[in-house]
Amino acid sequence: MAHILLVRHGETDWNKAHRLQGHLDIDLNEQGQIQAQLLGKALAKEKIDIAYSSDLSRALKTANTITAHHDIPTFIDSQLRERCYGEIQGMTYQEIEEKLPDNHRAWHSREPDFQPLGGETLRQFYQRVTLSMERIAKNHLGQVILVVAHGGVLDCMYRCAMQMDISEKRKVELLNTSLNRLKYTEERFELESWGDVSHLNNQEAMDDVDSGNQSTPWLLP
Repeated sequence: MAHILLVRHGETDWNKAHRLQGHLDIDLNEQGQIQAQLLGKALAKEKIDIAYSSDLSRALKTANTITAHHDIPTFIDSQLRERCYGEIQGMTYQEIEEKLPDNHRAWHSREPDFQPLGGETLRQFYQRVTLSMERIAKNHLGQVILVVAHGGVLDCMYRCAMQMDISEKRKVELLNTSLNRLKYTEERFELESWGDVSHLNNQEAMDDVDSGNQSTPWLLP
């Protein structure tokens, strides 16, 4: 069995602006750095054996902030990147809807095989993420693995663990620096808890954080 601590990167300015990042390398903003620091402190005394991170700086800086409290190696893995959205990367959600309505419709209706120009289909993205996560888990059986990635990666792994179709409407939030616990056993992933952002409540001034980030995690029976 392997235990996975799956984390979404801290906030970026593009998150706040509802601008699609995809493979574009957007850095953490000040709030995102604070969020990463709070999570790092919350996990400082927790056993973590090894860390993996997407190669995009918003994820890697979040990972490095967490692992600063641990004497463990961090492996950079480009297969943990967000979905590549091709021509709609860098656009706000409103701009996509206005300028490329077919892309917007396919994106929001979760059409598995729709491919934005220069990008990945949802099915390709899901296969990339789940195969990479399975490889990581199998390579570290018996260990606790920190994986820092992106909202789309979290979504894929939730669906994988819950055996939920990729075209089905999303049921959970994908919060910045949320802590999501999974285990890998008997050739499959299972969820232990989801959406823990209780560490953010330790910050005295949370004015810039979406009120949705104050939610508590739900635990699976």
